[in-house]
Amino acid sequence: MRIAQIAPLAESVPPKLYGGTERVVSWLTEELVSLGHDVTLFATGDSVTNAQLVPIAPRALRLSRPSPDPAIATAALLEAVADAARRFDVIHSHLDWVHLPLLRCLRVPFLTTLHGRLDLPNIELMGQRFPDASFVSISHSQRTPAPDMNWLATIHHGLPLTLLPFTERSEEYLAFLGRIDPEKGPDVAIRVSHAAGLPLRIAAKVPRGHTRYFKETIKPLIEGNGAHFVGEVNDREKQSFLGKARALLFPINWPEPFGLVMIEAMACGTPVIAWPRGSVPEVIEDGVTGFIVESEADAVAAIARARSLDRRRIRETFERRFSARRMAEDYVRHYHLLLGRRSTPNQELIRTAPCTSGAAVEIA
Repeated sequence: MRIAQIAPLAESVPPKLYGGTERVVSWLTEELVSLGHDVTLFATGDSVTNAQLVPIAPRALRLSRPSPDPAIATAALLEAVADAARRFDVIHSHLDWVHLPLLRCLRVPFLTTLHGRLDLPNIELMGQRFPDASFVSISHSQRTPAPDMNWLATIHHGLPLTLLPFTERSEEYLAFLGRIDPEKGPDVAIRVSHAAGLPLRIAAKVPRGHTRYFKETIKPLIEGNGAHFVGEVNDREKQSFLGKARALLFPINWPEPFGLVMIEAMACGTPVIAWPRGSVPEVIEDGVTGFIVESEADAVAAIARARSLDRRRIRETFERRFSARRMAEDYVRHYHLLLGRRSTPNQELIRTAPCTSGAAVEIA
């Protein structure tokens, strides 16, 4: 099958440091190639892939200096996709919404994986405006604010089995991995670890919009509670960081669409202590791969119980449920399903609209 993967341009594929969506795009792309498919990846020029790479911007936009205009880069990305569209059996976009007006003009089946939160104002208008666009959710929970969109499937993320090796023995510290943001709960993680009498190591990105929150709220908590801030980590550093932790703390305060760090910890055999929001109940098996808690006091108690969990069983659960191969095979099944819908009445409706280079073309 000839498949196009369209990645965001904020990070490379895979990202050098922080970046969940681009990391998933990389894992999916490489597995599709290994399954024998002809895959083209539209991404930044510093991306690394076994697929055919169509470079759009020289480097990841977030790490480029001077910072480029993302609108210009996105326009170039969409033009490149439009020019090559007829080469593909299916186009798979990870851009959320911006591509929809263009791709619905092209007579090529396409689907969109939504990686972000959907509890947004007027989200229902997207389903009404693009009723024939097929969407994939990354958890059942993610769909809650927009149940009437044209959902093709829910496909949980997966990562390569060899990426984060199993670690049998842990050390006496807790881990927090993500970004410094109130909705991620770094302040809660610091308080919980202090109450449990264990040091907390924080590997996190500080977004530009939350530097004040970090300086005024998180940094004083770190200094006063024996936590250690290590900054952003790459995949190699993540192995040791997650694998040696007694447990990963995941005290989210928002409807997390998936939470990639949970399965990264599971790959290492590290239990996850998480709050029951968003996708957490779909990902964590309470009492098997971690504990789902309702309060800080519950979390402290769960830390003590984490020793009783079988780290090897956690790893086995990860291998069964969250491998990149399983994810890729799920997508391939739904690519075929999408192709099978081409003969439905909605797809046979022909209209005329501008697509590329100002030309008028017939589209479905």
